[in-house]
Amino acid sequence: MSLKKGTGSMELGECTRNPGYQDVEGGGSAAETINADPGEKHDSTALKLDQDLAAEEYTQIKPYAGMPKEVLLQYSSQARYRVPREILFWLTVACTLVLVALTITVIALSPRCLQWWQASPVYQVYPRSFKDSNGDGVGDLKGIQEQLDHFLYLNIKSVWISPFYRSPMKDFGYDVEDFQAIDPLFGTMQDFEELLAEMHNKGLKLIMDFIPNHTSDQHRWFNLSRTRDPHYKDYYVWTDCNATSPRPNNWVSVFGNSSWTYDDVRGQCYLHQFLKEQPDLNFRNPNVYKEMTDIIHFWLEKGVDGFRMDAVKHMLEATHLRDEPQVDPNKPAESVKTEFDLHHDYTYTQLGLHDLLRSWRAVLDVYSREPGKYRFMVMESYDYQEVEKTMMYYGTPLVRESDFPFNFYLLYLPQNTSGLWVKDLVHLWMANMPRGKWPNWVVGNHDKPRIASSAGQTYIRVINMLLLTLPGTPTTYYGEEIGMENINVTDSQIQDPAGKYNASASRDPERSPMQWSGDMNAGFNIKTNITWLPVHPDYRSVNVEVQKTDEGSVLAQYRFLNTLRQSELPLHRGWFCYVHADASVFSYLRELDGLDRAFLIVLNFGKESATTDLSSVRELPDQFQVLMSTNQINKGKVLQKSRILTEAGEGLVIRYSTHTRFNPNHPEQCYVSEKACYLSAMDILYKC
Repeated sequence: MSLKKGTGSMELGECTRNPGYQDVEGGGSAAETINADPGEKHDSTALKLDQDLAAEEYTQIKPYAGMPKEVLLQYSSQARYRVPREILFWLTVACTLVLVALTITVIALSPRCLQWWQASPVYQVYPRSFKDSNGDGVGDLKGIQEQLDHFLYLNIKSVWISPFYRSPMKDFGYDVEDFQAIDPLFGTMQDFEELLAEMHNKGLKLIMDFIPNHTSDQHRWFNLSRTRDPHYKDYYVWTDCNATSPRPNNWVSVFGNSSWTYDDVRGQCYLHQFLKEQPDLNFRNPNVYKEMTDIIHFWLEKGVDGFRMDAVKHMLEATHLRDEPQVDPNKPAESVKTEFDLHHDYTYTQLGLHDLLRSWRAVLDVYSREPGKYRFMVMESYDYQEVEKTMMYYGTPLVRESDFPFNFYLLYLPQNTSGLWVKDLVHLWMANMPRGKWPNWVVGNHDKPRIASSAGQTYIRVINMLLLTLPGTPTTYYGEEIGMENINVTDSQIQDPAGKYNASASRDPERSPMQWSGDMNAGFNIKTNITWLPVHPDYRSVNVEVQKTDEGSVLAQYRFLNTLRQSELPLHRGWFCYVHADASVFSYLRELDGLDRAFLIVLNFGKESATTDLSSVRELPDQFQVLMSTNQINKGKVLQKSRILTEAGEGLVIRYSTHTRFNPNHPEQCYVSEKACYLSAMDILYKC
């Protein structure tokens, strides 16, 4: 410690690191001057001297760690410190603004992300036939859970499961006794919840069947309605009729004969547009609408990801109950027994139907607000030649309805296997679909013959290629990925109620057990030798296990195409353009603006080999290489565009490099749901 003379103050000189901190001329330090006791008295001269001395000392002090704020402020105001600081500040502000503007621009210009139901095919599981876990011969929910990895193997994310509600099984689950219970044949509610949780853990989505048009005649509502309970008496469509001739009008059931059945308990007839065990609900009663809406809430609360709305065109009927006009006016009235004998002016797609469906869409939209939890809705409506009625299920530009109605027109493909016919079926949907909507494609389901049987095994591969390279969402019925065919069912083996009424109308052949392996019962039931329907005799060669080991199998090609579809932008959201169709070949392009590669698809649906000349398509390169062929020996071949050879039932996927787009010069031949362009410099999509 040292005592400076002449100041009367003391400082720790040994601890001072900054020489500028010492007295200038032996006086006290600047710090002492600043921190002088405010109570100390100085005369005005001494005070002025101290201030001058402090000012002189400040000019000599260098910045040091731990300096008091007065010293810091002294230096921070100097230009050499202030200017760089201000430059850095404004650079930071400018960079922040640029980043914010860039982020807003990218968001504004980015096209909408595809939803899960757009990115993946929808795979239909018929639960009775998928996998039996307990050995009773009937598939169940635990069986589905055991096979979830099959969907992952196929790169499928969307799984639609046909009805598993409690049911008397007169129509195998489409006659519902309790909409909020699981039929014991399929398991328990706990089994369902475990299945749903495991599906979500694996990134899979579950779509349920919802059956709004009718219930089972064993449903509690119907039993209360037939006894004229005050609340339930109008839950169904009743009318006066004669017990000996119960036909209030000429309306007919989908399954044939009259839509009316006399009920002895109530003393009236009730309407059923399907089986007599499936009475139609009366949606003109607001209580019925509320009950069915509550059921939708029940399953959405459980966590299901969407609904397939069954038979929606039947939900409302004209209240006047007049006879419907006959297709053939000269046909005797007593001979009118099928739905195709009448024009269904009073029973199908009645005024008010779409208001009901759009209100349910609004319910699903509320549950869709949770990020990553979009709730999907698809309609089932066979409208045959009246395609404009089907398109109404898309909704309007102002009011949404379904995400899409099922497109059943490819079910007609086997009627005429030719390139021109396939193009006509595809164009029927594309030309009538509202602008900007999302297409979909169905070639088989639980009500129609398997495509491998109706079109022939020769065409199953090329049909799968068509499904997975067209724009939109393909639907795959279980077994189509391995080329399963219909089974032969004898009269004694018929299980389908429709088949028991008319053996030729039986839907059993397309519902046989899934062929998992060459083991007992095709691996469907490995515990007992029981199956609810016979297994197809070809199961030892046509099954999942054996096709996994064969790179040229139907399964391997399905998996490759689905993976390609999801990984290539032109295939899952690019332009679709017709380039050629003739008696054998249907060909089209898939391309994306800004991307330097595109795909040419060439499909031979004819009965013999064909050579396709695309030399008139100037946007194509003169030669290209086959990325995939349904005929393995042609994979990797280099082809000339003037001579593309395909065998009957062969399909080609050709990927080629180009900077020339086809769609700008041929807008009438091209379609895109939502236009997007690719910016290679940033590897992003943007609206264009």
